[in-house]
Amino acid sequence: MVERALELSGADGCMVLADESSTANLRFAGNTLTTNGVAHSSRLTVISVVGEGVGVVSRAAVRPGQLADVVAAADRAAREARPAEDARPLVEGVPASPSWGEPVTPTDIGVFEGFAPALGEAFATAESGGRKLYGFAEHSRTTTFLGTSAGLRLRHDQPSGRLELNAKSADLKRSAWTGVATRDFSDVDVTGLDSSLARRLEWAKNRIDLPAGRYETLLPPSAVSDLMIYMYWSAGARDALDGRSVFSKPGGGTRVGERLAELPITLAGDPSAPGLECAPFVVAHGPSREASVFDNGLPLEPTAWLRDGRLEALPQTRYSAQLSDMPVTPSIGNLIMTGGEGGRSLEEMIASTRRGLLLTCLWYIREVDPQSLLVTGLTRDGVYLVEDGEVVGEVNNFRFNESPVDLLGRVSEVGSSGQTLPREWNDYWTRAVMPALRVPDFNMSTVSQAS
Repeated sequence: MVERALELSGADGCMVLADESSTANLRFAGNTLTTNGVAHSSRLTVISVVGEGVGVVSRAAVRPGQLADVVAAADRAAREARPAEDARPLVEGVPASPSWGEPVTPTDIGVFEGFAPALGEAFATAESGGRKLYGFAEHSRTTTFLGTSAGLRLRHDQPSGRLELNAKSADLKRSAWTGVATRDFSDVDVTGLDSSLARRLEWAKNRIDLPAGRYETLLPPSAVSDLMIYMYWSAGARDALDGRSVFSKPGGGTRVGERLAELPITLAGDPSAPGLECAPFVVAHGPSREASVFDNGLPLEPTAWLRDGRLEALPQTRYSAQLSDMPVTPSIGNLIMTGGEGGRSLEEMIASTRRGLLLTCLWYIREVDPQSLLVTGLTRDGVYLVEDGEVVGEVNNFRFNESPVDLLGRVSEVGSSGQTLPREWNDYWTRAVMPALRVPDFNMSTVSQAS
């Protein structure tokens, strides 16, 4: 399909992206498997360039007989388009992927061969312990083909998996959540996850009401990932250059080079990071302020966005890099946060806490002010009070108001880092390594009635 589309195009330049996706899932409620299934989908995107005009047409499930119409529509849109400000020569000289011509291997229900029996054992354990397990396991595999009239023939196969596990007491009044990301479910310890949920439900037997206010707070890796991912999504160099974001420098330019954190925090992306492997080249299905279709196929390298607390780079296209006079640093599909050597585990951080809150996860995160990146959201599925190194009970939920950027400057401890699953954003992002953070004055702005 890619090769034929390139042959059919009458544009000055053409890029074709073909995505073949498959998913397999298990869903369960009340210690019982409820549904399972497999789905397949495909999408073809044709990007035509005439002069400096760009036309993009994307269609699902394109059949061979429909291909000419899709290409003609993209060519026509390019001829009618105004010149694109980010127009650049198409990327050349990238070696072809060795697997370019190999068949696509979809995922199937067999990916759960080892996981499903362990889940069944967890159901039995939970039932005997008087709790109910709810959630889902999902595995996907997307193969992306990129071919261009400049000679690129690139392919990337992306497996992704996630498990969300929620435990509830028999009366449904207590709830605890955990989740993990995985590439193939061979590394998922369901027994260990269920055991951690059982412990949290025990903590929740003692209920303590607290008012709104600023509290010393331990943010586990999942909560940290939700905040850092949103910050990363908001870090586009183009918006910063235009004065639209928290990364804009007063008077013009960006804040690259400024210190955002006193602690040696590093935030980076690496397409070849073990367990977090992602596309090693730019994949842009359409133009946006964060991505340029002209950069399709541009190789990606390990990039530090924040290094030892200092803002090192912002996601840049070739166009924005020319405007900012900075290196080209396109977005990467994973995010890795570390805080230097010797970070303690979350359990060790709890043991050293005189009085503070321990969160489980964040939910319904929404932006309030882009200039400061102030966001609001809710706590969910367990906020616990820690006193003298021990969890003494569960407290009410809160609405919070915080800026991830401002929060970086107030962090007093960074724990050890490990792979985690964001709660809010895992529909879109599963490849993250994050630490737990200690914040001395996390802003719980109001009490939430959510339970």
